[in-house]
Amino acid sequence: MHDRVEVLSDPLVLDGGTLTVEQLHEVAVNGRAVRISETARQRLEASRKLVFELAEQDIPIYGLNRGVGWNKDKVIGKTFFERFNRNLILSHSAGVAPYASVAETRAVMLARLNTLLPGRSGIDPAVAERYAEFLNQGIHPKLPLRGSVGAADITTISHLGLAMIGEGEVEWSGKRLAAGEALRQAGLAPLALGPKDGLAIVSSNALSAGMGALALQECEALLETADLVYALSLEAIRGNVSPLEEGVHLARPYPGQLRSANRVRAALLGSSLWENADTESLQDPLSFRDACQIHGAAYDALGYAKGQLELHLNSSEDNPCVLLEERRIVSCANFDPVTWILGFEMLGSALHHLSKSACYRTIKLGTPAFTGLSRFLTADEERSIGYCTAQKTITSLDAEIRHLINPASTDYYALAGDIEDHAANAPFVVMKTREIIDRLWYIIAIEALHAVQAIDLRGDLKLGRRTAAVYRAIRDEIPFLGADRDISVDIDRAYHVVKEGRLLEGAEA
Repeated sequence: MHDRVEVLSDPLVLDGGTLTVEQLHEVAVNGRAVRISETARQRLEASRKLVFELAEQDIPIYGLNRGVGWNKDKVIGKTFFERFNRNLILSHSAGVAPYASVAETRAVMLARLNTLLPGRSGIDPAVAERYAEFLNQGIHPKLPLRGSVGAADITTISHLGLAMIGEGEVEWSGKRLAAGEALRQAGLAPLALGPKDGLAIVSSNALSAGMGALALQECEALLETADLVYALSLEAIRGNVSPLEEGVHLARPYPGQLRSANRVRAALLGSSLWENADTESLQDPLSFRDACQIHGAAYDALGYAKGQLELHLNSSEDNPCVLLEERRIVSCANFDPVTWILGFEMLGSALHHLSKSACYRTIKLGTPAFTGLSRFLTADEERSIGYCTAQKTITSLDAEIRHLINPASTDYYALAGDIEDHAANAPFVVMKTREIIDRLWYIIAIEALHAVQAIDLRGDLKLGRRTAAVYRAIRDEIPFLGADRDISVDIDRAYHVVKEGRLLEGAEA
């Protein structure tokens, strides 16, 4: 938690039913403020009223007048409501380092706030408002990222509740300080929790969902960048563009495949590749010929994961669930994230296909028999080595990705007296996805270095309008490799160029 997000005006109105991944990113990363809609506020008030009505009737309700987990048989008296809910927050705060960044913490708080707004938790509206106050005043609780088994992230997001009751630590105005002191300086009183408030705070997959939304937003930028770098590599080998023809892809119209092919064709508009009908290769290797199908599969996996996650972000995940229309509070398992976390497992596999093909293209770009250029794209075969060892870098990263795609959602124990005998490891699955994406930024960056080097060595290419912009964005930071130098510096610069979106900015300018 060492970064800082400036909170901006023009609040996003939250209604519990229309939040998108893009909007979550605006609030988390760009610092957009939020406001709870009046309709959502009315739902919160109505469900809270029902909680008090049922509490007065002494109907046994999990987490309200009965304990939680293995303690579900323990009776919670009315005089113990506040102490019980406070104890629940304290006892469930068991997360461990590392800790979330400010943007990540904001993503988690927004994810939980929006899933409260359907009015199925029975939480005090003041607690929901406290999430909005934290977001809008830039109060960011110290939030551990590890400790959840992914059947609600109770051990980690309990730390958000700590800050609300004046316990734990927060980051505010770029400083780390005690939550109680931050609340005092911000003019906010610590919350006194009532019936069901503690459970509503902790029983949520907000850590997984918030971090997952950030991962998916980044993944979309990654795939769009991969399309551009592939197009540049195709020019670097003077490749065959017939596999890009629109009719070919319309014959098998998977949405992701069409999207990738359209983007690559647009990137190559004006390229001399379209003018050379007598291509040297009737069929290029599959890592070149099949790229739009491979990238398309990743786009489709991303689309599935995004759709499932957005459904989650705009639904209730509470147990028990307030059925306001029926005047009941019903025990359930809507906190189980397996439905949407499987999309992340699938996305990881799709991204590994993209990684493998990028690695093979990069290796081929350094092979004279394939390119007709120098070995490892050296400018002087007698005096320099070129990009020889970069092949080891990309293949080691790809090997790590291979292990990161191993399924993790089925690795769980039966806990709490064998009552909690299913989980999904949702935070870990999301973390793996983010690790895969980060490694892919490096792999794509190294492919881009090879592509521009090959283009310079070839010297007789007319690039497409957008690929020319991509080429310039890279060369503005990394010069031609005329003699051996510290390649790690070039790789690091290229990594930041691609990850910071400069290729996309250049191509769209």
